[in-house]
Amino acid sequence: MELIAVGVQCPHCWEHFEALVDPSQGDQEYVEDCHICCRPLVLTVDLTDPEAPSVSVTPEND
Repeated sequence: MELIAVGVQCPHCWEHFEALVDPSQGDQEYVEDCHICCRPLVLTVDLTDPEAPSVSVTPEND
């Protein structure tokens, strides 16, 4: 399966960027730095619909 780009918004700087999701990995939770401000974020991926994954973003220290 190909990676799917999902638009997300950083809760620190409020900028939008694309997170890449690998639907073959199932539901996931991982830390990734914001592509703009470089602060750590927790991305939680819900693959109820593998063709349109849902990604929620929270600050790492919440």
